[in-house]
Amino acid sequence: MGKVIDLHKRDKGPSTGSTAPEPWRFRRGLWRTSRFVQIRLSLAETLEYTPEGLATLPPHFSLKGGMSYSIRAMYMNRRDEKKMREIYYLVGLTDCMINQVHPILRTDLLWGMYKKVFAMKEALKVHWHGNLDQVLLPIDLEFFDDISYRTSLAKAETMKELYGAIREGTDEMFDILSLEYVFFSPWMGG
Repeated sequence: MGKVIDLHKRDKGPSTGSTAPEPWRFRRGLWRTSRFVQIRLSLAETLEYTPEGLATLPPHFSLKGGMSYSIRAMYMNRRDEKKMREIYYLVGLTDCMINQVHPILRTDLLWGMYKKVFAMKEALKVHWHGNLDQVLLPIDLEFFDDISYRTSLAKAETMKELYGAIREGTDEMFDILSLEYVFFSPWMGG
């Protein structure tokens, strides 16, 4: 009974893989690709890792265009969940400005959103270049209902409601991306 157990040196046992050391799972690229690759966690866990990488790329999302800047910003802040959530909220605001048709955004209230987005971009040091057709990361339909999300944005009657719907949606997306996907960095060789 009087035996002292050193808890700092104690083996924590095998990892169940249910929690990631970072908010999102980033791994070293296994394929000769110049882009980040997003793969379902269930598939990524079945891959056999070899020093020379894998010959074929399993089903995946290739994060290019506006998404490449979004994932780079997330990767650069991968150890700070609070900042990552703010960045993904910024991604949602940006997506709303470029991809959402909304009566509020046809008024002078749009200027307030632009000011908010540009202030956040500067504070968070996030910038997109080139074609911004898609900035939100893709999520399989079985995990997230994009139509319901877009509908909630369209139903917002005030800017406060619109910001709230974007925050709620991007938080849900963030959690799904954290739980269901692995992000492989571009191939660095070696």
